[in-house]
Amino acid sequence: MRVPAGSCEPTLKTTLVVYTPRMEDVFIYDAVRTPRGKGKPAKNGNPGGALCEVAPHELVVQLIEVLLQRHGDTMVSEVQRLVLGCVGQIGPQGGHIALVSRLASALRDNTSAQTLNNYCVSGLSAIADAFYRARSDEPGLMIAGGVECLSQVGFFEDRAAYYSNPAMIEALKWAPPIMGAELMATIEGYTKEDLDELTLTSHRRASAAWQAGHYDKSVVPVKSKDGSIALVQDEYVTSQPDDATLRGAAPAFGTSQYACFDKMMLEEHPELDKISHQHSIANCPGPADGAALTLLGTRQAGRAARLSPLARIASFAEASGDPVLQFGAGFQAMEVALARAGLQLADIELVEFMEAFAAPALKFLRDYRPDPSKVNVNGGHLAMGHPMGATGAILVTTLLHEMIRRDLQTGLVVALAGSGLGAAIVLERT
Repeated sequence: MRVPAGSCEPTLKTTLVVYTPRMEDVFIYDAVRTPRGKGKPAKNGNPGGALCEVAPHELVVQLIEVLLQRHGDTMVSEVQRLVLGCVGQIGPQGGHIALVSRLASALRDNTSAQTLNNYCVSGLSAIADAFYRARSDEPGLMIAGGVECLSQVGFFEDRAAYYSNPAMIEALKWAPPIMGAELMATIEGYTKEDLDELTLTSHRRASAAWQAGHYDKSVVPVKSKDGSIALVQDEYVTSQPDDATLRGAAPAFGTSQYACFDKMMLEEHPELDKISHQHSIANCPGPADGAALTLLGTRQAGRAARLSPLARIASFAEASGDPVLQFGAGFQAMEVALARAGLQLADIELVEFMEAFAAPALKFLRDYRPDPSKVNVNGGHLAMGHPMGATGAILVTTLLHEMIRRDLQTGLVVALAGSGLGAAIVLERT
């Protein structure tokens, strides 16, 4: 049929069909982690951390073996995807470490593998990736978490121009993450005594938790190549934290080495006269080796593997913010995740807040005023160390098992990263 000129009638009527994926509930069926070793290489005849000779992918493989022992061959047949966060993706952690881990494990060859880097929230971002895929009805179970061995691949070892090219540093306003914590402490007026008290609380709680067996269900020993046990407990944890030594540690980041970053931060914050350097090495989480994995999927996927859910992922959020202050995005992500779950912070019964340095954790306690007896109850990164790509998944694992131990219903993880990155997840017990 010919349409007369000027007519607005179409020659063919069509119906637009829009596909809207069904949003499934997603559950965590298990979560495990390794103990954290000191991220120290063996050097000049001096011993390194307890895990410095265990390949990073081997940490992941050993955790997969534990999941297989707990849940059997049916679980393996239902796992469709392995997602790992890892920051230093070179050397022992290069070559697509999720794929390397899958090839070395009992997972099937047709299990998809993905490695991602979102700095220190990578482990949580990996869980989020699996969560969104499962929620959009991608079939099967997924294993998501992270791995990092700082004894083998140190921070900044990828030698990115972003860290070392003066023109890029100036244009993109990059600074080492500790400088964001120093800026936050300056703006908030925190003293070294404030930071030390929070750090000591982390150490005391970690020591007490390990002695009481609170990590027995979530942490699995790591084996060496010869089959002997390499590590059973977070290596930084001591039975009696040395208060005097910690309080006596001097601020470490006010040297000329950091002066250019001070200048940049003061240009961004002209209301400040100077950066008041307060953090000592003790107020920073120690570099660490470790891995953590969660097993998650829809209810249907769990039933197919004969699994019972431990908790539902109620919500997730990521945020990006000020790259100079750096750690504000974690608070933004927390607020969005709570809103998406329809909850207030007061509704949350247990919180794992990443101790990305002492200042951000102190800001959370002072500005949001949660019940401190519900926050980092078994210690935090200041006491146990920070394996960057694994951190988010470690926090989820810690939270989940403590919720079960205490028979609590709601929990929150908040993770922070340098350059203005943050993520948060809300769990609800089923």
